[in-house]
Amino acid sequence: MRALFIGGTGTISSAIVRKLAADPMWEVWLLNRGSRPEATPAGVHQITADIHDEAAAAEAVKDMVFDCVCEFIGFVREDVERDYRLFKDKTRQYIYISSASAYHKPCADHVITEGTSLANPYWEYSRNKIECEKFLMEKYCEEGFPVTIVRPSHTYDERSIPLGVHGKNGSWQVIRRMMEGKPVIIQGDGTSLWTMTFNEDFATGYIGLMCNRSAIGEAFQITGDESLTWNQIYETIADALGVELNAYHVSSQFLAAASDKLGYDLTGSLIGDKSNSVVFDNSKLKRAVPAMRTTVPLHRGIRIALNYILDHPKECQREDPEFDAWCDKVIEVLEEAKKAF
Repeated sequence: MRALFIGGTGTISSAIVRKLAADPMWEVWLLNRGSRPEATPAGVHQITADIHDEAAAAEAVKDMVFDCVCEFIGFVREDVERDYRLFKDKTRQYIYISSASAYHKPCADHVITEGTSLANPYWEYSRNKIECEKFLMEKYCEEGFPVTIVRPSHTYDERSIPLGVHGKNGSWQVIRRMMEGKPVIIQGDGTSLWTMTFNEDFATGYIGLMCNRSAIGEAFQITGDESLTWNQIYETIADALGVELNAYHVSSQFLAAASDKLGYDLTGSLIGDKSNSVVFDNSKLKRAVPAMRTTVPLHRGIRIALNYILDHPKECQREDPEFDAWCDKVIEVLEEAKKAF
């Protein structure tokens, strides 16, 4: 079986590619700009092209047919319209990575299924994903285009720990604040529920949908089975570091309003996503992929990630002084406000 990954070296896709590369049943191809050759396993075939250059991409795959085309970098409707033109006669299945953030916000019910309505007034990223889904399902209904929609939630790998509030450079600055005993901002009161998924577990669910006829024309969410509060998540990180958590709880609305100059969209990522309690019902996925289960619970995944991050300072320890100063400023402003009463 032959699979083409558009992208293929990111947090989610890299774990899938590694597993498929070790399976003799699969012939794996990547179409990307070739900027991360170290992330491409042995035996994987590389097509070096920019998918946004449609003419060049069409030339690169003109004599090829695939069992699966796997899109990981389609963010706006124009991306999937281009993919449809490129691959409508070249694949038996097109799998599109959408997002669980597309589900209705605010949540009408904290238990999320694939039937939960799609609407997110707080995050353009999510609304664009919804538009991509609409186009692809229209093509399935009207022409039989063999699409499968996949909606990940918060998926992480060994290069970064999952957080609610961080800056544009990722998780390192929060880890450093913990190690230094500085207060760490947690949105809200930290009691809302959230679900984390290690990328290796996600890969099991995704691969089980590939060349699976029951997945054609369907949407599936792929997440882990654990639902933890944000307080528990941050406490798990502190435990793994061997430090005491110095938590500082701040309203999500305040954080969003204060983030304009931060360079990171906390309105979308918090109000439109992480500040909402969600529990995912994965029964539909498990009917299609019985092997799907959580094998890397958060307490183990956090330790895997922290070990890697601490051992790879050049790759993973990206300083973010702007975010660090922003945290201190938020805390200072709120502490001054308390004194007024």
